[in-house]
Amino acid sequence: MPTRSAPPPPLVLLTCGDPAGIGPEIVAAAWRRGPHGRARLRLVGDPGLVEAVLGRRGIKPPPLRLVSWTDCRESGPDEVLVIQPDARPVDPDGIVDARISAAGGRAAAIAVEAAAAAILAGRADAVVTGPLNKEALQAAGYDVPGHTELLARASGLPDEAASMMLWLPKPDDESAGLGVVHVTLHEPLRAAIARLSPAGIEAAARRLRPILEQLLGRPPRIAVAALNPHGGEGGLFGDEESRIIAPAVARLAAAGIDVSGPLPADTLFVRAARGEFDGVVALYHDQGHIPVKLLGMHRAVNVTLGLPLVRTSVAHGTAFDIVAAGRADPAGMIAAIDAAVRLVPAAGIRAASGSSF
Repeated sequence: MPTRSAPPPPLVLLTCGDPAGIGPEIVAAAWRRGPHGRARLRLVGDPGLVEAVLGRRGIKPPPLRLVSWTDCRESGPDEVLVIQPDARPVDPDGIVDARISAAGGRAAAIAVEAAAAAILAGRADAVVTGPLNKEALQAAGYDVPGHTELLARASGLPDEAASMMLWLPKPDDESAGLGVVHVTLHEPLRAAIARLSPAGIEAAARRLRPILEQLLGRPPRIAVAALNPHGGEGGLFGDEESRIIAPAVARLAAAGIDVSGPLPADTLFVRAARGEFDGVVALYHDQGHIPVKLLGMHRAVNVTLGLPLVRTSVAHGTAFDIVAAGRADPAGMIAAIDAAVRLVPAAGIRAASGSSF
């Protein structure tokens, strides 16, 4: 019998995020150092806009070549393969470096929407997004807090169907690291606390477990953070631990998940950084983001859970303060591309190599 040839590398889409920020700079740098050979990379965006923005900053990227969605060629470091979204191009003159604008928000959003549509239609395998600015997104008429919710709606799902995980790979061991999933995300702290529920905590942990298993190659050890100082001190500082968090932990443990909690957040991340846990369920945005960014902001990868597509991203923002300063670090973008490539087989998404949803 003839042997089946190996499928081509996954087709991974990149977006620059808000062009007024450092997104174009880190994408250009990451393209030169990206995992060509293990992935076929494509930049989704307007090539004229990308060239104009980088040119104003004195950055010369590899030559940009416009290609179609059906072009299956390999990518390489010496030429950027660009797919232009089917939307009216954004005027480069409407983009001012390090300044919030509707034009910047629109450019970021249409690239993400085009990438998501391509994956859902079976034309690509994953998307890696550059940082966007939430004020610019709102100015452009997009009533979403960020990428997570934008992608959920593009997938036809409610905002709460998706969760954000921050993945912090160990610099010397790609099969090890720490994953932090958030139960609530982009909303006022008061609203986030009011919305906590056993079901929400359980759902976040259940989304975290399989993706960590894929990244680590083994069942993960998961911890659930407490909400109140010292874990509530037996009810002295609040009853959310016994009333909301503990029931979720009990149900997770009954389902066979290796889980501990609720554990005081001020010491939990120290224990996790030392290797006692592989994953942490954080209850709100800053509870998870601050420790991960302290431990390794430029290595951290943002992964969206709960969607019918693979999406990773850098864990930092648009960094308007260092635009055009030559200090933009592409390490996070490179790590995000690597994570996307590793996650594609687990998702069963190889649409671009001939299979379909």
